[in-house]
Amino acid sequence: MRTAYSVETVRVAEQELMARLPEGALMQRAVAGLVAACAEFLGRVYGTRIVLLVGSGDNGGDALYAGARLAKRGAGVTAVLLVPDRAHPGGLAALLRAGGRVVRGTDAAEEPLRRADLVVDGIVGIGGKGGLRPDAAKLVDVLGETRAAVVAVDLPSGVDADTGEVRGAAVRADLTVTFGTHKPGLLVDPAREYAGSVRLVDIGLALPGEAELEALQHADVAALLPVPGAESDKYRRGVVGIAAGSSRYPGAAVLAVSGALRGGAGAVRYVGPAGDAVIARFPETLVSTGSPEQAGRVQAWVVGPGAGDDGDVVAAVLRAEVPVLVDADGLRLADRDAVRARRAPTLLTPHAGEAAALLGVPREEVEGARLTSVRELAERYRATVLLKGSTTLIASPGGGAVRVNSTGTGWLATAGSGDVLSGLTGSLLAAGLDAPDAGSVGAYLHGLAGRLAADGAPVGAHDVAEAVREAWRDVMD
Repeated sequence: MRTAYSVETVRVAEQELMARLPEGALMQRAVAGLVAACAEFLGRVYGTRIVLLVGSGDNGGDALYAGARLAKRGAGVTAVLLVPDRAHPGGLAALLRAGGRVVRGTDAAEEPLRRADLVVDGIVGIGGKGGLRPDAAKLVDVLGETRAAVVAVDLPSGVDADTGEVRGAAVRADLTVTFGTHKPGLLVDPAREYAGSVRLVDIGLALPGEAELEALQHADVAALLPVPGAESDKYRRGVVGIAAGSSRYPGAAVLAVSGALRGGAGAVRYVGPAGDAVIARFPETLVSTGSPEQAGRVQAWVVGPGAGDDGDVVAAVLRAEVPVLVDADGLRLADRDAVRARRAPTLLTPHAGEAAALLGVPREEVEGARLTSVRELAERYRATVLLKGSTTLIASPGGGAVRVNSTGTGWLATAGSGDVLSGLTGSLLAAGLDAPDAGSVGAYLHGLAGRLAADGAPVGAHDVAEAVREAWRDVMD
């Protein structure tokens, strides 16, 4: 499992480690990792042109020391000092001794930037807040017009390390070399798209307390997947109820059932007006024409995909004393007090627009502050929330680490994909996973299935559902 820690936690760990090490030793550990990453990225150091963008903090010092080592290996290194009188003195002296040159201020930076093979971003460190200053923003604009590769020191300048927010101009890196632990902003959009590939350098930090973010990997997901035993039957494996679809959107019901059939539960019950379409496509489905209360035993419900304006079925499902996943139209139709009052687990699965409606804010506010938004939704509705997007976030009420998933692909932005995710995740709920685990595992498998199904080409939601089994096997292997 990958974890990301807050800036405050990282600072405390760094101070404790520096107290036990010789002066400057921790910085040199970071510099060694940064130099190795730059050299590997370039392929050949000798004869290359490298520009360092140097701010006033330790990130600037890292960049200067790294530039000194690269200069000793034959690179032509130029440091652009944004605040010349506050540049790291030891790093600056090391660069000058190694034959590097220095320019001061942004006006002198344009010519070397346009000629650079590699730019090392050391403008602002993990403590940066509120966006870049105008002189740094001007450099970012020039950088965007060049063909140079960009390596960011710890995280790209201009992004918020703790929240992933980007306020104004920010460096777009091809590679981010981060030290000690991932920072939340490296895993959460919109900042994640600025980070490029991320390389973690171990510098010996002992990180106390709980992580801010967790990202499951194959082994974590494999350990959570429900596997039937010798004595299992369809009821012991769990029965998931699907209350979805309408005369206008029967396909939503079919797609939700398709996901549910591949999520580990032993049986799928369907309730709604699309029964004929469901049974024609999936004859193994247990179709009921009555209300959800009359459908029979279920261990979890999925309600909302393609439901249209049928608020009665949403209200009936919310009264059930089993885990409930609410998606799509269900999020619009659900009585919010009824959601908060539920004692059984509730999992809400909005995209950014639906999350904005639930919070009463513009969509842009959710998209710009996804981590803050998912946490607020979980607290406000006393439910686990899966916020869909290029990085999917799963938060639970009461705080704790937020789960983040990035296994997906842009090709998953297709009609019906969310219905498949709902059915898949609801099935995992019925099979016995708790809401955070069901949401995390469902998002992971769904994203991986999307990649496998698309393989670089357009994909339909039904293709994603078909690929879930391949994704499941890939995880288990």
